[in-house]
Amino acid sequence: DVTTEGIRVTVRARYLPERSRPDMGHFFFLYTVRMTNVGSTPAKLESRHWTIQDAQGRTEEVRGPGVVGKFPRLEPGQAFEYTSFCPLPTPTGSMYGTYQMVRDDGAGFDAVVGRFELSEPMAYN
Repeated sequence: DVTTEGIRVTVRARYLPERSRPDMGHFFFLYTVRMTNVGSTPAKLESRHWTIQDAQGRTEEVRGPGVVGKFPRLEPGQAFEYTSFCPLPTPTGSMYGTYQMVRDDGAGFDAVVGRFELSEPMAYN
């Protein structure tokens, strides 16, 4: 749960056993992001940048336009929520990143997405 320049970003992640194949090193995670404009000026999401790390320290960078094909514009008080996925070759890992946002006057900033854990429930047993 991180707020940057009035944009609050909260993430919930969960393991999806029905899409995973642990015997083949394939662990599938869903994550739901909720971004809320708690500030006083509108902002539009233009692009995203994720850093994904697995349990063996391998890192992958993902960049792209929008999120799930959308470019949400948030008025003060508005929220946008979406769900996406992340496959990993290990039962645990983490993600963090930024959303590149633009104000109506053209000013840009990066809304921070704090690090969150991806963990298969039995990974620590």
